[in-house]
Parts: sequence; structure tokens; C-alpha cells
Amino acid sequence: MFLEGLKNTIIASLIALICSLVLGILIAIFRIAPFKPINWLGTAYVEFIRNIPLLVIAFFIFLVFRIPGLAAGTMALTIYTAAFIAEAIRAGIQSVPKGQMEAARSSGLTYPQAMWNIILPQAIKIVIPPLGNQFINLVKNSSIIAVIAGGELMYQGDLISARTFVVFDTYIFVAMFYLVLTIPLSLGVGQLEKRLAKNN
Repeated sequence: MFLEGLKNTIIASLIALICSLVLGILIAIFRIAPFKPINWLGTAYVEFIRNIPLLVIAFFIFLVFRIPGLAAGTMALTIYTAAFIAEAIRAGIQSVPKGQMEAARSSGLTYPQAMWNIILPQAIKIVIPPLGNQFINLVKNSSIIAVIAGGELMYQGDLISARTFVVFDTYIFVAMFYLVLTIPLSLGVGQLEKRLAKNN
């Protein structure tokens, strides 16, 4: 049961990680776009989602759309984490000198081309540490899926403790499994940060 929960946690975390990064980049670009309607949309998304508990988002998706717990939880993780990633990437974009965008535009690139090819690569390098923290938080936040019967680690831990009445040992094992996921991720982010620092 623990291994089944670990598998579901990894699946949910990987899908949410990739999707929240893509959505977060898109929202970050919306936030700083020179077009007011798009800018307003990005701002509204970030302010709305960041001020709602992840648990509420998970329940809303699960109950309104009537989809399985694991899928609903993965969607909730994606939507929630994307708002925080968007803010990190927006800060990275704004830290890139404005002359970079002006030079790219004057060389004939459109705004999307300049953003994608010139600005974003520099911004993402700058915000590797906060992005890494968000990805680690995402893995830990996946425990929320337990409340909508998503079948991940925490849910399996709840089932095991309910059937065996062994509470303390069960949740120690759950914590160890989360550490197996988060410590390598933390070390990987640290190594990537050092490598980027050397390249700079």
C-alpha cells in the first residue's frame, strides 16, 4: 500500500510540476505584458489563487467536475503552484535589464519572440532557487490529495493506520517516503544552482 501511494504521489507531483511550470511561465508573461487586458487577467489569477487554500481548490474541482481524486488533486496542485511560480518568474523577468528587450525588439524580434528567446532563459536562471523551493512544496502539498481519496502516500497511510491501529509508526513511514522524494530534489536544485553560478 505504501508503494502504491508512493507511485501515485510521484505521478501527481511530476504532472503537476510540469504543468504548473508551463502555466506559471504563461501567467508571468501575462503579468508583465504591455497589453492591459492580458495584464489584468494574469494579475487576477495570481491574486485570486494565492489567497485561496489549496484544500478548497481541490474540493471544488473534485465535487464540481466529478473526476477521480488523483486527477482532481493533480489539477488543484497545478493551478495552485502555478500562481507562486508565476510570481517567482515575474520577479526574474523584471530583474533582467530592460535594455535586453529593447535590443531584441530593435533587431526585429516580436515581443513573444524576444520574451521566449532572450528574456525568459535569463529570468529562469535567476529564479532557480525559488523555483526549486516551489517544486519541493508541491511534493509536500500533494498530501492534500488524501482528503479527496486520491490514493497517494498520505491516503494510504490513513488507510493503514485505520486498519492496524498503528498510528505513530505508520506516519513515520509516510514521512520517510516524503523525505525519499524531497531530499534528492533539494540536492538536485542545489547542484543546478552551483552549476549555473559557475557558468556565470
